[in-house]
Amino acid sequence: MLYKTVRGASPDLVVRCKAEGLLDGFVAAARKMVADGADGITTTCGFLSLMQPELAAALGVPVATSSLMQAPMIQALLPPGRRVGVLTISKQSMTPEHLARAGAAPDTPVWGTEGGNEFTRVILNDEPRLDVEAARADLVTSVHDFQAAHPELGAILLECTNMMPYAADVRAATRLPVFSIRSFVCWFQSSLAPARFPLP
Repeated sequence: MLYKTVRGASPDLVVRCKAEGLLDGFVAAARKMVADGADGITTTCGFLSLMQPELAAALGVPVATSSLMQAPMIQALLPPGRRVGVLTISKQSMTPEHLARAGAAPDTPVWGTEGGNEFTRVILNDEPRLDVEAARADLVTSVHDFQAAHPELGAILLECTNMMPYAADVRAATRLPVFSIRSFVCWFQSSLAPARFPLP
């Protein structure tokens, strides 16, 4: 597993400012990893779906920029009348373009955690300490509100990588299937390194 940090790619710039000016840095970092042997590239923020076409075109290997890319597949799993809904760190920053570049329907229901006391503020302001229990409460409250406003929800898709530790709490709160960057990367990685099974 290889990791690279893109200089200047702060949560605020990526989420609130559409990662303006960062594409070249992401391409350079990803190309270095491909040169070092990476046969697939992922990123760690759902809002980087904006870069999906450019990175896929530039790198010559499969690219998975955003957990949002799971949305069409999740929707296909659901019974008629049910929708996949996206829980995001910033609803006001999530545009139809973010959804479209991930292959998601433009009218996909979206709900944010901005109304909470901890999670969105700490992550987007890049603060050094996070109260885990307060962040958990933010996600649970937000998803309850989401479900109340959208009774048609049949699954929850967590946009933000930092939401992943709370996926089980969201599942318990909603009793709906919950998908995250972890579910996406595990699926993606399994295609690059398929399991071997003993054969007779």
